[in-house]
Amino acid sequence: MFEIFSSADAWVALLTLTFLEIILGIDNIVFISIAADKLPADQKKKATNLGLIMAMVQRILLLMGVSFLVGLKEPFYTFDTSWFQMGVSWQALILFFGGLFLLYKSTSEIHEKLDTPLEGEKNLKAKKITSLRSAIIQIVIIDFIFSIDSILTAVGMTNGIGQHPNDALILMIIAVVISILIMMLFANPIRVFIGKHPSMQLLALSFLILIGFMLITEAAHLSDTVVFGQTVGAIPKGYLYFAIAFSLLVEFLNMKLRKRTSTIENDFSRNTEQEK
Repeated sequence: MFEIFSSADAWVALLTLTFLEIILGIDNIVFISIAADKLPADQKKKATNLGLIMAMVQRILLLMGVSFLVGLKEPFYTFDTSWFQMGVSWQALILFFGGLFLLYKSTSEIHEKLDTPLEGEKNLKAKKITSLRSAIIQIVIIDFIFSIDSILTAVGMTNGIGQHPNDALILMIIAVVISILIMMLFANPIRVFIGKHPSMQLLALSFLILIGFMLITEAAHLSDTVVFGQTVGAIPKGYLYFAIAFSLLVEFLNMKLRKRTSTIENDFSRNTEQEK
């Protein structure tokens, strides 16, 4: 069952996916906190933890449903023209439309964060939440909306990994459980960190664009798509892992540089004021 962890690709995928699940879950944490903050003080932590546990269960069930559809590989319709051939399967449809959704969601999220920040938070704050039950229902609904891109990201990162059909599903479930547990334990520190470094969230959304393109090309590849005599190939996941790791390295170097520059500027300002 756990033979998949003998593969280095599986460990890289698990670490990368867990990181993306946490970063992409920041908005979820923000909305859950807003919903819980409307309750009495003794119910806030309970609402947050119960909401996250239910969110975890909900994501696992959705992962099982999506994984079942992705497992349906046999074509149910075939296009065959002089310049275009493709066998359409449920797997290809899920990956193709999932890729399109990730492209739309990531670009719209980036646009919203740059042009209309905190709009969603304002809308949620305006809603009345009077009981623990209503808060948890609100949290589950919020998580369902936010979990779609998370699930599609998981499918894109793990599809094709492992020897057995359930290997990818096991990997996805473990990543979701770890990310939810980390969010439950370190929700506030994670929020503070992302608040100080919002570029990390933009970077994660940019990764979704890469994953979206990868899902679309993988759908074409698994459908044996041929366009003008040219077969569409799959993008090796190693390229994606390298791009993510390299981008994160550059971002951490930028964070260190910004911190050092800020320290130098503060020291300079302090020394200038002392001289005056």
